[in-house]
Amino acid sequence: MTGSTNHTDPGEVLSQLRSAGPDTAEASTVERLLERLLATAESHQLTDATYRILDSPLGPLLLAGTERGLIRLAFQAQDHERVLDELAAAVGSRILRSNKGYDDAARQIDEYFSHTRDHFALPLDLRLAHGFRRTVLDHLREIPYGQTATYTQVAAAAGSERAVRAVGTACAKNPVPILIPCHRVLRSDGSTGGYAGGADAKRLLLDLEARDG
Repeated sequence: MTGSTNHTDPGEVLSQLRSAGPDTAEASTVERLLERLLATAESHQLTDATYRILDSPLGPLLLAGTERGLIRLAFQAQDHERVLDELAAAVGSRILRSNKGYDDAARQIDEYFSHTRDHFALPLDLRLAHGFRRTVLDHLREIPYGQTATYTQVAAAAGSERAVRAVGTACAKNPVPILIPCHRVLRSDGSTGGYAGGADAKRLLLDLEARDG
């Protein structure tokens, strides 16, 4: 006798979740669909990444991770939907929302904003950064909490003191800001320069750390 296999396609259920609105599905139904989707995806290893939205003093933060570690942290100003689309193009389209596995990251980020943590101890998946950009990220992690460096200084530390613009690009494309502190990099005149989360977000982070210095 041949048995049948009850298999749920994650993409199909995710489409149902995204299309479900207050007029087409009750919250409990959406929750059951989500639980069904996650259980199926996890049991069959069908996810390329998962993500969670975390509240913070800077507004909602998107945390995305793979089996290797956190691969993206994005501000609301970066458009979370666009970030997820870009992540899907880079690592695979099977990206599901889930709080599972993000408790430690959420706790450490909360402690950082509460002035009780000055560094992060989280596994990171840095496959989105390549070549010189990856080298820059490694040096950004060496800038101590509460201190800053200029783009020129980071370029020199990364082995190419004339690559100031490339350092700026690496900071702008940092896949995990805050966790890798690109906010600690300033222009030579002391001005803050650009930031993925916006100038106000960068200033808030700098002020937060300076307050503890």
